[in-house]
Amino acid sequence: MFAEREGGAGGLGGGAGGAGGAGGAGGPQPPTGAARMGSSEEDKGLVAKSLAGDRDAFGVLVERYAQQARRVARAVLGDPDDADDAAQDGFLSALVKLAQYDTRRPFGPWLMRIVANAATDRRRRRHVRQAEPLDPALVGGGPRPDAVAIRSELGARLQTALGELSERRRMAVVLFDVEGYSHAEIAGILGIPEGTVRSEVFHARRRLRTLLADWKEQAR
Repeated sequence: MFAEREGGAGGLGGGAGGAGGAGGAGGPQPPTGAARMGSSEEDKGLVAKSLAGDRDAFGVLVERYAQQARRVARAVLGDPDDADDAAQDGFLSALVKLAQYDTRRPFGPWLMRIVANAATDRRRRRHVRQAEPLDPALVGGGPRPDAVAIRSELGARLQTALGELSERRRMAVVLFDVEGYSHAEIAGILGIPEGTVRSEVFHARRRLRTLLADWKEQAR
């Protein structure tokens, strides 16, 4: 369903500043535009066309939310290949459930909740099959002189640090700081109270600051 797989840690690397920055439960607002690939009305129009039998319309929605879906799935799974498969599972499930979508609400959070559930299901099945191996892509290498390699290493360090968080806390901070969803939208995606989302983001940021403190010292 996807034309290509998203690069390893780079996708989440952009959220390093937000996750590691100062700010408590009532901290800065999420970035605008990062998660808003298209307007809500455009999304709803594409949903209507899809329900009317226009296959290309749903394909546009897939293209619009593909990278975001991968990042959300990776927040649960860690492994980029598993995340890609889970995102595809989520899109297929969304297509099947499309008639259940409430057009009074934004499409993105509805879709991301399905993707998150698909990733959680895949993670559960993976644990049943075998112990989860350490993802080599999440292990940062030594420092390199060029900026690209340094940024790649930071992305890997961030992925490793995110792996230290609980699944719900990791999902909350990724959805807020990387994907730009509001606390209320994240509450709908994760099925928890908005106050709990604020708490999870606050504690996730604090933990990430601690885990990435040595990187800040190296970067000076």
